[in-house]
This record gives sequence, structure tokens and C-alpha cells, in this order.
Amino acid sequence: LPLEDKRVMCILQEDDDLPYEEEIIRNPYSVKCWMRYIEHKQNAQKSVLNMIYERALKELPGSYKLWYNYLRERRKQVKGKCVTDPAYEEVNNCHERALVFMHKMPRIWIDYCQFMVSQCKITRSRRTFDRALRALPITQHPRIWPLYLRFAHNLPLPETAIRVYRRYLKLSPENAEEYIDYLRSVGRLDEAAIRLAAVVNDENFLWHELCDLISQNPDKVTSLNVGAIIRGGLTRFTDQLGKLWCSLADYYIRSGHFEKARDVYEEAILTVVTVRDFTQVFDSYAQFEESMIAAKMETTSELGQDEDGDIDLELRLARFELLITRRPLLLNSVLLRQNPHNVHEWHKRVKLYEGQPRQIINTYTEAVQTIDPMKATGKPHTLWVSFARFYEDNEQLDDARTIFEKATKVNYKQVDDLAAVWCEYGEMELRHENYDQALRILRKATAIPARKAEYFDSSEPVQNRVYKSLKVWSMLADLEESLGTFQSTKAVYDRIIDLRIATPQIIINYAMFLEEHNYFEDSFKAYERGIALFKWPNVHDIWNTYLTKFIDRYGGKKLERARDLFEQALDRCPAKYAKTIYLLYAKLEEEYGLARHAMAVYERATAAVEPEEQHQMFNIYIKRAAEIYGVTHTRAIYQKAIEVLPDEHARDMCLRFADMESKLGEIDRARAIYSYCSQICDPRLTAHFWQTWKEFEIRHGNEDTIREMLRIKRSVQATYNTQVNFMSSQMLKATINATGTVSDLAPGQSGVDDMKMLEQKAQQLAAEAEQDKPKPKDKILFVRSDTSRSELAELAKQANPDEIDIDDEDEDAEDGEPDEVQLEQKSVPTAVFGGLKDD
Repeated sequence: LPLEDKRVMCILQEDDDLPYEEEIIRNPYSVKCWMRYIEHKQNAQKSVLNMIYERALKELPGSYKLWYNYLRERRKQVKGKCVTDPAYEEVNNCHERALVFMHKMPRIWIDYCQFMVSQCKITRSRRTFDRALRALPITQHPRIWPLYLRFAHNLPLPETAIRVYRRYLKLSPENAEEYIDYLRSVGRLDEAAIRLAAVVNDENFLWHELCDLISQNPDKVTSLNVGAIIRGGLTRFTDQLGKLWCSLADYYIRSGHFEKARDVYEEAILTVVTVRDFTQVFDSYAQFEESMIAAKMETTSELGQDEDGDIDLELRLARFELLITRRPLLLNSVLLRQNPHNVHEWHKRVKLYEGQPRQIINTYTEAVQTIDPMKATGKPHTLWVSFARFYEDNEQLDDARTIFEKATKVNYKQVDDLAAVWCEYGEMELRHENYDQALRILRKATAIPARKAEYFDSSEPVQNRVYKSLKVWSMLADLEESLGTFQSTKAVYDRIIDLRIATPQIIINYAMFLEEHNYFEDSFKAYERGIALFKWPNVHDIWNTYLTKFIDRYGGKKLERARDLFEQALDRCPAKYAKTIYLLYAKLEEEYGLARHAMAVYERATAAVEPEEQHQMFNIYIKRAAEIYGVTHTRAIYQKAIEVLPDEHARDMCLRFADMESKLGEIDRARAIYSYCSQICDPRLTAHFWQTWKEFEIRHGNEDTIREMLRIKRSVQATYNTQVNFMSSQMLKATINATGTVSDLAPGQSGVDDMKMLEQKAQQLAAEAEQDKPKPKDKILFVRSDTSRSELAELAKQANPDEIDIDDEDEDAEDGEPDEVQLEQKSVPTAVFGGLKDD
């Protein structure tokens, strides 16, 4: 055997190693054979196991599996030993030999670097990391850098770590935050600020971190121009202006430049455009002033009081008080910078300057010059009016007139705005009793412009459209009525109607004005012109006033003309407004016309009004007919009402109709009406009707009529019972209305108990029907369940004194024949037939 094999055989001490040795001899290049042998010797001495690994790697030096397991085994063997033990160096040599073949394997490098770091050999560890980065491809570097950075971060040598981080950022610049955090942790703030300044050019989210760093450490950050950086941020990041301004002021405060910090605060509160930024800056500014006052008071108490110190303290207190006082005005300035066309904020600004006339005038002047009426939020003309009112209150009418004159030349968005200015101008002159001047102003406002335009034509300026403004014309009409002549006022109203801008109220005012001056026909012509301008329902007020005035004026003198007016008014009149006109028409006919014409009008009204008003209209019709013709002439009206009205009102009409017939002695007619009405009266819901009919039969009927009533009642009840669902819901409704809710009767039970209640109600109705049946055994004329038989007989005699008294003996005679009745024939006079009788 070769010398090496002999030496190996000498090491072998167990007989069961022979099969593995023979297999290795046969297959020296098989990794599986070597791994089986290594696994077999796993519990052997470390030197034996290492020898087998060395033999295997001699045959297979390029096997990653063998090297990985061998290095892991060697590291495990030195675990727990002192780092100065020579065994560590032997393991390091093994790693170096492995890297000759495994230099492209990142796992080998990672294990070697970690093993080297654990030995606390800084320089060799750093060089090993560097060798790994040089040996491995760049795609494998992300596996090495985290270990390298952790190693550098834990070193007590910031310079080494900084150099490592700089190399790392060349590969991964997006991880600069980690480097910046490390620099801040080790106090290298200048380097951190430089890095942040470089990063924020690409990463906006780091800008505020940079601002905080450089503003809070002005003594350590010397390589950057802090003011330029923050002011550059003010132009780029407009959504965080408040924080950036506070950072810049904080930088100057920490640097000891207090006056410069105050200038920064003043500049900030005069430039920010949002309430949030203003609040941040103002709070920081106020806190700065408070801290300055506190510092001065503390310094004064320590060094003693002197005159200069007191003056300085009073100056700071005055400055702080002025700042607090200015806050509402500064906030208003912010809102106006945000939207300079906000009319409401300009008015608030004027109120803030109350008691300062010069400032108020400047504010009004700035407002009217700044606001664009087309972009304004609110009514811009109110600023002009308020400006003029300010001069008026200070008794400077000429200046107020100048303001109004300028206001009338502004191109407002709406015609209404310019009209309001003209009206306010006239009101001002009226307040100072310059009546002619007020008339002149309103006439000037309503003058026809050189270029006419339609009222809603937005392409034309409002000055060319204001002549059609009803607001200005209405005021002019009022002034003419009060101050002008009859002709001038009439001309104004005629002009309003000609321009087709009149409203129903204008027409009525015009007519009333003419009537006051006894121009009655002219006033009626004014009504006619208004009626021609408008349609229903706008014309309703005109017609109502016109008809009333016409009747009051002429009464029955011009009856045909009045009838024509009413017919014209009722033509195409909506049902909603017909009732008033019909009643007025009928009243005219009753007072000045014919009664039959009035009845015809009432009859037309019952069909022309809305369904909700038909019942009321029928009541009026019946009442007037009864007063004029008598109650007998109302039968046809009752019949028509019962046919037309819904069931609820028809039921009421039937009861009234039947009551009238019974009062007239027409018992059969009344009974027929009750019978007809019973078909729309469910006994469960209309107990009042059936009780009324029952009382009627008790007074005027007999046994047969009561039986017939009960038969009809059962028939109607059966008709309604065919609809099961309807019956159930109606019975429940009736029960609930009478006794409360279902839950009140049976709390906690909703399904079964409801059905029980329905059954009980049905049984109760059946029992009542049974009680209402007459008893055939006794001779009674009618039955009532709550009285005795004798009482019923006595009540029948009292209730119907006209009933024919029949002897009991004739009724008791079973075999008796009825007496003959002698009938006398009488010829009918010829005059009765008239021309119908045959010759």
C-alpha cells in the first residue's frame, strides 16, 4: 500500500470502517460515498472526522457540499473557546483554502465574514468583507452589505463606518436615510446635513428633516447656506409653508439673531395664504415673544433693575400686546390673499378698522379696485353702497354721490346688482329730502340706452340691460305716485307694461292708482292689459281683484258685461282656483241676476272644483237651493252628489238626504236611501250609519222593515267577509281604534293572539246579529236587544203615534175572513189629460 494509505489504516481502529474504505477505493470521486462514510464517523474523534474530510476534499476539491459541511464542522469544533486559541487560526486557514475553489459562493463568504467578526479582528474582518465584494458578482452584493454595515455600525470607529457607508451609497443611494440616521447618532451633523441636502433634491419627503436638522443645530452645521436652503423650499413646497417659515425663524433664534427672526416672522404672516400656515407661524411668533419677555424678566431680576432694562421690558410687552391685537386683522389678510374677491371678508376688514376713518377709506378703495365682479364671492355692489353710506354718515354727500356715480359704471355680473346701486342712490337722496334729485336719478336709470339689449343677454354689459329692471321701475313708480303728477305716474306704469316686465302686483297697483283718481274705466283697462300679459295661475290675483272691483262699481247695472267677464275668467281656469270665482259669480246672480242662473253656476262649480272641494261645494249648493226654492228642490242635488262624491262623503250625503225625507214625512223614500247607502257601509267600520238606520226603523218602521234591515246588514257583512285579508285588516283597525293597539291588549304576543282577537270579534258580531233577530212567538212590532218586550211595545206606540191601531181580536181569529172593503170609482176630469186624451 502507498505510505498515505498505510498511515490512514493505522488510524482506523474499528472493523466496521472496512466496507466504507473499500467503497471509497472503488469510487474515490463519488460524493455520496464520502458523505456516507462521514455520516458513519460522525461520532468519532474530531481528528478522525477531519482526516476523512481532508481525504475527500483531496479527491473532490470542487465539491460545495463537502466544503460547506467541513467548514461548518470546523467552526463548531472551536465554538466556546477563547478567540486567542490557535485552533481559530487553523479554521481560518481552512476557510482560505476553501475560498481557492469556492470564491464565487456567497454562503462561504458570509460564513467566513461572520466567523471573522466573531473573533473581533476588525482589520481582517474589513478586508475579508472587501475581498468578498470583489470576488462575488454585483448581483450577490445585497447579501454581503447588510452584514458589512452592521459590522461597521457596531465599530467604535466612526470614520471607518462613514467610509463603508459612502461605498454602500454608491451602489444603493436610496438607502441614504440609514446613513443619515447613523451620522446623527454619532454627532457628524455637518456630514448629515450635506447628505440631506443632496437627497432632498430628489426625495421631497426628507426636506423637513433637513430643515429641522439645520435649524436646530446652527453651530454644528457650517457647510450649508441655511437661509438659502429654506427659502428655496418655500418656493417648492407650498403646502408646508408654515413649518418652513418656523424652521427658518428657529435657525435665527438659535443663532442669536432675534431681530432677524422677528423679521422672518413678520414676513411669514404677511405672505402665507392658508389659515393652517398662519396659525403655525403666529403661534410660534407669539411663543417667541413670550420667551423673550420671560428671558428679559429673568435677567432683570438677577442683575437688578435699571432704567434701560425697564424700558426694554416695556417695549417687549408692548410689542407682544400689539401682536395679539393684530391677530384678527392678520387672519383677515390671509383670507383675502387666499381669495381677494371675497366680498364678505372685505366687509369684515372694514369692521376691524372701526374708529379709524382713514384706514376704512383705504380699505374700501382697495376693495373696489381689487374685486373683479365676474369672480366675486358675494355681492360686490354692497361694497360700493357701504362706501357711499360711510361718507353719508359723515355728512359728506358730495363724496357719497361721487362713489355712487362710479358704482353705476361698474360692469357687474348681474343686472340686479346695478339696479340695487341705483335704488340705493335714490334712497340716499330721499333720506336727505332731495326729492327732485331722487326722481332725476331714477329717471336716468330707466332711460333707454343707446344700445338696447335683452335682460338675460349676458354678453351685453349690465348698463345696457338695466332699463328692464323691475326693481328700478317699481321704485320710480312709487316716487311718481308720491311726488309726481298723475300723467307722469300713468306714463311710468304704461311704460312698465309696454316693456313686458310687469308683475301681477304691478298691474293691481296701477289699477288701484287709477281707481283712487276716479279713473274707473281706465283701471278696468289696466286689469285687461294685465290679463292679456299673464296666464293661469299667475293671473288669478288680477282676475279676483278685477271681478270684485267691477261688481262693487257697477253691481247689476252692467250684468251682461259682468257675465262675460266671469265666463272669460272661468275659461281654462284650473280647478284649484275655480271655487272662488264660481262663488263670486253665483253671488252676483243671486243679488242682481236670476235664481236659476245662480243654480246653474253652482251646478257647474260642483264639477269644476278639485275633488277635495266637491263635498263642500255640494253643501253650499244644497243650502242655497233650499233657501231659494225650498228643500224639495234639493233632491236632485242630493242624488247627483251621492253619485259623484267618494264613499266617505257620499255616506254623509245619504244620511242628510234620508233625514230630510223623514222630516218631510217621506218614510219610504228615506228607507230606500238607507237601503242604497247600506251597500257602501261596512258594519265593522260604519256602526254610526247602522245605528242611525236602526233608530229610524224604531221610530217609523215595523217588524218586517226591521227584519229587512237586518237581512241587508247580514248581506252586506257577508259581502265584505268574502275578502279575507280585507276583513282581517279592517277588523284589526276597528279594534285598535276602539281599544288601543294590539300590543296593549296582549303585550308580547303578536301572531296567535291577533287571530284570537279576530275570532272573538267575529263571534261578538254573530251574537249581536242573533240578538237582533225578532222573536216570532210574541206579537211585537220591533226588537231592540237592550229592552224588554213590553218596553218595546210601549216605545213603538210613543215613537209612531200615526200608526194605525188594529184590533187584537181580528189578529187572534184564526178562521176569520177579512172584511170586504167597499171601493168607490170616480171618473177623472178631462182637464187632467189636456191634449193627450183621445177624441
